[in-house]
Amino acid sequence: MQVPLTITMRHMLSSEALETAIRKKTEKLEEFHPNVTGCHVVIEEQRRHHQQGRWFNVRLEVHLPGHEIVVNRDHDEDAFVALRDAFDAAARRVEDVARLHRGDVKQHPAPLHGEIARIVSDEGYGFIAGPDGSEYYFSRANVVDPSFEQLQEGMRVQFIAEPGAQGMQAKRVSAGKHGRPP
Repeated sequence: MQVPLTITMRHMLSSEALETAIRKKTEKLEEFHPNVTGCHVVIEEQRRHHQQGRWFNVRLEVHLPGHEIVVNRDHDEDAFVALRDAFDAAARRVEDVARLHRGDVKQHPAPLHGEIARIVSDEGYGFIAGPDGSEYYFSRANVVDPSFEQLQEGMRVQFIAEPGAQGMQAKRVSAGKHGRPP
């Protein structure tokens, strides 16, 4: 870490056990992303309520190259639980940034548009003519909206093309606004 860890405790006595837990959890964050440049942790005991007991708030700021992650966990009766929840949330977000930097973010396929070319309704399947003229098989199970029974030849649809056992298939077939006449 380029900037040393800073820990602030407000409205409560300093606790060596809490500081040790914070340091360990900060080291764990560095395992998720090697370039953590700084971390600031504020743990605060909220004003005491006679009938509700003690409440803690944890604010966590983690600095990464090009990103700042801020997590705020409010109102937990146990400071260690509030700390755990804040660091768990921060770890998920640090992992997301690390995946983004590595290029591991899942890319969703772009939907294609086409027309229902043929329907074999008694057997529960059909074919869609794609934008490039190729045909895509689809079954009753691949139709999202409207129901398979409402599909008609010539209806415009949107779908996702995926490889199947015998060529490309249409998944998530949907007419929606695409099925309306021009």
